[in-house]
Amino acid sequence: MLTGQLRPTAGTAKVLDINVEKKPRLVKANIGIVPESESPPSYLTASEFLEFVARLRKVDDSKEKVNYWLDWFGMSDKAGTLCKDLSKGQRQKVMLASAFIHEPRLLFLDEPFVNLDPIYQRKCRELLMEHIANGGTIFLCSHILEIAERLCTRVAVIDHGRVLAAGRMNELRDHESETLEDIFIRLVGKSIDEIEAGNQAEEE
Repeated sequence: MLTGQLRPTAGTAKVLDINVEKKPRLVKANIGIVPESESPPSYLTASEFLEFVARLRKVDDSKEKVNYWLDWFGMSDKAGTLCKDLSKGQRQKVMLASAFIHEPRLLFLDEPFVNLDPIYQRKCRELLMEHIANGGTIFLCSHILEIAERLCTRVAVIDHGRVLAAGRMNELRDHESETLEDIFIRLVGKSIDEIEAGNQAEEE
């Protein structure tokens, strides 16, 4: 809903002070998105897809930016390769490049590190931290909790569409040494126990 792809059934929300229901196209124009399972079009080369995105985003010097990101992701030799012939990790790099290419202030990233090798996980993590340091904002959805803990200033634990807890790490910890993984297991485990207890009560 925040990315303008689904219309809310109730309530309102603003992204970059733009009403997401009234102006979804304007929201999309000002953010970068990496969906969880979407891949670049199979019938375009890596270079063609990024060129298409750059033109759609009205990026100046689009060819220069395309070459920059292909080089940044170590894919200059794959520029002319059809996306269908790229590996999963290479397709993920292309999707990340397409989100970064117009340098948006706000990024929505769903499992951005999936299929990336450890070198590019670190490289991307450093890039995102630099983005935040420069005043940018990132909404990150990830099951790699160690990376989420390193990157995020605020976290929300969600189970079956329900927010179990949200806040800064020091607000969610039961004790100082508790990691995000510990917090997740504690909260989700409690949630599962409550659901099972509720189901048992209904049966009785």
